[in-house]
Amino acid sequence: MARFAHTVTVAALDRGWFEEAAGALVDLLDASREGPGGSVVLADGRPVEGLRLLKGRHLRPGARYGEVPAVPEEAGEVPVEHARAEAVPVEHAGAEAGDSPDAPQAVVLRTWRPSHSVEAESLIEEDGMSLKVGLRLSEPRRPRAVELSLSGHKPGGGSLYRFSGRGKADLAAWWAAVDRLPSAPPAARAPVSGRAVHRLAKARLTLTPRPAEDGSWRITVVLSMRGRWLLRPVGAVVLFFARGPVERGLREAAESAAGEWNTALAELTPSHGEALRAEIADALVNPVGATTL
Repeated sequence: MARFAHTVTVAALDRGWFEEAAGALVDLLDASREGPGGSVVLADGRPVEGLRLLKGRHLRPGARYGEVPAVPEEAGEVPVEHARAEAVPVEHAGAEAGDSPDAPQAVVLRTWRPSHSVEAESLIEEDGMSLKVGLRLSEPRRPRAVELSLSGHKPGGGSLYRFSGRGKADLAAWWAAVDRLPSAPPAARAPVSGRAVHRLAKARLTLTPRPAEDGSWRITVVLSMRGRWLLRPVGAVVLFFARGPVERGLREAAESAAGEWNTALAELTPSHGEALRAEIADALVNPVGATTL
């Protein structure tokens, strides 16, 4: 088995603000309804930008959502009333989204219980690969865990073009880990972990945070890889020669992600209460013109 590790420093995220923002977002979506042409409308009557109900009942198991198709530039702007009048019925839109290879990718809602869990999955066709992505959020109003599953294959490509993966972020464990004293040892179990499996190899990725003296977070990223079955000796040889590029790739990916995180938090001006709720609503209806939360 080959093991690679790198540690980055990132700005700390305020737990209270994060949970308040998550709760406000869930409440806004929970109060939304289906509008004309399958649009998703907030309680104040404004439609969520780019989102349309393609099939089923809004916020019910089996509901399928997708992006609103862009209007071709040569077609010019279409008045809202005309667009609604010409909108494809929900059940027809759902059929077209599933039948046409050029249709926008859709997300299917499996569970919507804001006080308990939210589950959704998506089937994606990209670059000749068929991907199935699943997402589960526990206690959405005050998130405790996020689980992600992924499986993919290339139609007609055989087992070498099949892979799967699963990951989990235990947010309760994460907050406990960063709430320790800087001098305390890191958490024994990584709050964030993921596994990927292919016919030739397995990989495991973990993220373990700990607080720094200045209040920031030090996050250690660990990647473990090994071959499978009779290919373990071959995999060991390959990883021996590829160790340098893999270490460099992990380091660059971790530093890039940390940089983007720090930039995003530096631009963040946290608001609270009704101001936070209003800014999240504005971001849902007008993502381009949204102000900093």
